[in-house]
Amino acid sequence: MNSRSIVGYGATQKLHPLSFLAQLISRQVSGHFKLYSGTNSWSLFLNQGKLNFATDTDAPFDRLDRHLQDLSSEISTLVGAVRVQLRLMFEQSPKQAPLTPDYQAISWLVEQSHLTPEQASGLIRAMAIEVIESFLGVQEGSYDLLGLEDIGEYPVLCQLDLRPIVEICQRNRRQSLLSSPSAVAAGAPVVSVQSMAASVPSVSPAAVNNKLVDSESTAQAGAAVVNPQARDGGANMSASSDARRAVYTIACIDDSPTVLNAIQEFLNDRSLNVVSISDPVKALMQVMRCRPDLILLDVTMPNLDGYELCSLLRRHPSFRNTPIVMVTGNTGFIDRAKAKLVRSSGYLTKPFSQSELLKMVFMHLPAVGPRQ
Repeated sequence: MNSRSIVGYGATQKLHPLSFLAQLISRQVSGHFKLYSGTNSWSLFLNQGKLNFATDTDAPFDRLDRHLQDLSSEISTLVGAVRVQLRLMFEQSPKQAPLTPDYQAISWLVEQSHLTPEQASGLIRAMAIEVIESFLGVQEGSYDLLGLEDIGEYPVLCQLDLRPIVEICQRNRRQSLLSSPSAVAAGAPVVSVQSMAASVPSVSPAAVNNKLVDSESTAQAGAAVVNPQARDGGANMSASSDARRAVYTIACIDDSPTVLNAIQEFLNDRSLNVVSISDPVKALMQVMRCRPDLILLDVTMPNLDGYELCSLLRRHPSFRNTPIVMVTGNTGFIDRAKAKLVRSSGYLTKPFSQSELLKMVFMHLPAVGPRQ
């Protein structure tokens, strides 16, 4: 896929998202339509005016996980471990053309028979309603449209009619407006897709792309302004990095607030930054973002067993060698054997004292210093 920086798309302009959708439908456009506004962007993948997938950059995997949780009551294989595995495999994956990471994840679920094609289609439709509803609220920004020859082939999981989806989104937005006194007083109308299609100019890949300029040099100049350290050899950045290297980060994953609070108090030291995580499924990416030097992991948690989570972490390149200490009230031989099988680094039995915790922590912290 041809890629362009958002910087340099030209001055922000007034946008009418409904008119874009009307033209995409009426002219049976095929390709990747992107709309940019502020820090968010929306992507619609289409084939002859039919919707294959819709997403945006506002926490797409949180949205996917939420919808998968709704489906888990009907689909027994969509357990917490599978949803965590999706995040590990795809959320941080390179955004290779033409698939977005969340679409790659859904495709994988179909390939592994966790979802049937019909279930995947229903999932994509439910997510599209959420995405397009926010898409319709955009008032200013910029846009781009890439044809099929630019984005290449990708697996098509469904072909959705956009009209009923847009009508649902319009109805939802209308209901939201009716709850607002100012909007009711203004009498904001809901315009149909059909009427917009008849009143707006055509949208075509050539017309859109002709409005764009090569932004590579502009983006580089903008980066220099936003990040002045780049001009002075990064001296300030180096100084801040040295300061960060003086602190170890420890991630504590436990569903008990009491245990998390106790660990926070026991590890109250300037050289330790403790990140408390109470939900292993929703907060897994917090572990990936903070890149801890050591992980304290509870064994017994709802939705996801600590041993399963440890095993999943070990499969990820970033955590193959990170010390992971299992924290549990189980003291049996089998439990310790299971911890060994998933390559945990240590085993801390509850209840533990501050000295026992500190001994375990500093035994496993890397001697070379915190991760960078």
